[in-house]
Amino acid sequence: MKTIIAAVDFSNATPGIIAMATSLAKAYGAQLHLLHVLEPEPTYTAYGFTPDEFPAMHTFQEEAKRRATHKLEELLTHVDSAVPGVITRLVEGSPLHALLQYVKENHADLVILGSHGHGVVASLLLGSVAEGMVRKAEVPTLVVPAASA
Repeated sequence: MKTIIAAVDFSNATPGIIAMATSLAKAYGAQLHLLHVLEPEPTYTAYGFTPDEFPAMHTFQEEAKRRATHKLEELLTHVDSAVPGVITRLVEGSPLHALLQYVKENHADLVILGSHGHGVVASLLLGSVAEGMVRKAEVPTLVVPAASA
C-alpha cells in the first residue's frame, strides 16, 4: 500500500478518519493525502445572470476556500509525526465525483472517509458520498462511523 486518501468534511467524523488514516499510513509506510472537497460556486447562467451580478456568492465561496484551507492545515497537527510528508488538498466539485477523480489521478490504494449515520430517508433524499464510494470506487474504501455525541 503506497497511497492512502483520507476524505474529510470537518464534521464529527473527521477525528476518527484522521486517527485511522494516520495509523494505517504509519503501519504501511504509505503516503497520506488529506482531501477536502468544496462544492463549486453556483452558476446563474440558467437564469440569465452572471457571477458579477451576485458578488456576495463569490465572496462567500472565497471565504469558504480560505476557511477550508485553514482547517486542513489545522488537521496536520493531529497527524502522527511518524507519517512524513502528508499532503493536503482542497478541490472543488461534486463531492463524490471529485473524490473518485482524485483517487484515480493519484493512484490511491485505499480511501478512508466518514459516515454520518443518516437514516434511509436522508440517504435517499440527500445521497451519500460514503455509499457512492463503496459502490463506485475501484479501490478499497474504509468507512469510519462518526463519533457518538
